[in-house]
Amino acid sequence: QVQLVESGGGLVQPGGSLRLSCAASRSIFSINTMGWYRQAPGKERELVARIFSGGGQMYADSVKGRFTISRDNAKNTVYLQLNSLKPEDTAVYYCSANGAFWGQGTQVTVSS
Repeated sequence: QVQLVESGGGLVQPGGSLRLSCAASRSIFSINTMGWYRQAPGKERELVARIFSGGGQMYADSVKGRFTISRDNAKNTVYLQLNSLKPEDTAVYYCSANGAFWGQGTQVTVSS
């Protein structure tokens, strides 16, 4: 098992940036897939980005070129850098380990 705690969300203007962090309660070295998902009001949860133990990454088409996922195994932390934010990026962002363990989420609101 692993507990995940997200942080870094907030209110930002369109075009702005945020960096989300996901701190794990234990080493993530052996966790194959760490991911970020988001859920907007009235919508289903959707995958934003994944990073694999070998370093490979994948992104949803809607965030490619704007968001970057990274992992620091030494700090047991996964990050999501959000750039060029749009109002449609507004959602609660969740961190996941292998799609089986989830954090409580952090709110990102993009508004002028």
